[in-house]
Amino acid sequence: MKYTPFLLVMLLIASCTGNREQPQADQDSAVAVEVRTIATQKISGTISLSGTIEGKTTVRLGFLVPGKVEYIAKKEGELITQGQLLSQLEPTNYTLAQKLSTVQADATKDELDRLARMYKQGSVSESDYTQASFSWQQADLQQKLQQKNLTDTKLYSPLTGILLNKQVEVGEIIAAGTPLFVVADIKNVTVSAFIPEGELHQIKLGQSAEISIAALNKNFTGKVTEVGAIADATSRAFTIKIEIENNGMLIRPGMIAEVKLAGNQNETGILVPVELIVRDTDNQSYIYVSDRDKRKAFKRKVSLGKMLENKIQVISGLSAGEIIVTAGQSKLSDGINITVVK
Repeated sequence: MKYTPFLLVMLLIASCTGNREQPQADQDSAVAVEVRTIATQKISGTISLSGTIEGKTTVRLGFLVPGKVEYIAKKEGELITQGQLLSQLEPTNYTLAQKLSTVQADATKDELDRLARMYKQGSVSESDYTQASFSWQQADLQQKLQQKNLTDTKLYSPLTGILLNKQVEVGEIIAAGTPLFVVADIKNVTVSAFIPEGELHQIKLGQSAEISIAALNKNFTGKVTEVGAIADATSRAFTIKIEIENNGMLIRPGMIAEVKLAGNQNETGILVPVELIVRDTDNQSYIYVSDRDKRKAFKRKVSLGKMLENKIQVISGLSAGEIIVTAGQSKLSDGINITVVK
């Protein structure tokens, strides 16, 4: 086919115009982002944890016998001393049962003494004397049991501490063995906290810890007294306990405590702001990395370490010198075109 000079000129113009419009279309669809080059930096060896105050020893108390609650000595939050009467049941039935058993024990003892004299004289058979002896032993044991039941109508505190909780009121009927009171020894208290499994190797028994309790606006020093042997099934973290001297009984169970422990010596690593981390539906952590040559952003799977203020450590997935997206990542998807504005 032959083209006229005019038609050839028009086709050339159209071809040039099409070649210029394609890059402009790509540029218009690109997402504007800000980026930064990754560099390693010093990471503090301090381990920061959040925990809850507990009594060093906490006991749950209840009566060994059923009955009606007649008396409660303390209110929640009040101090109670070791051996102090905490509560008492109405004792009438147990008192009468104890007196009746005493009468029966005395009667069988008198009968045994009478038969013993007759047995020596040969007037009573050995089997009758033996049966009377068994009857007295049974009555004596019954009398001791009723005496114990009467004694068990009074409940004493086994330690000096704070009455944390009571689940009964005067006049209520309770069953034997029901936990009714919680008493905690708070001369020393413990902070119970969870530590990630990756940092557990840095914790040792007897290690010193700095404790901050916001409710009291005070700082305390404690020591690690317990390191859990089994990780929590959900969080994969281990429990540690740190003991604190509670002078003045100011620290109370339930308070929140911030714990700082000295870990390994300072190391270097990569820290990024927490807001740069993206989590997928599979709960995997990602960060967007910029490819300067292709002008694209790609999702990079990363493993995270400890938190340091508003930053988080990237253990793997990033290397020093790489460029990450620091703003605009909410509009990104894997492989999308980007325009760097800063």
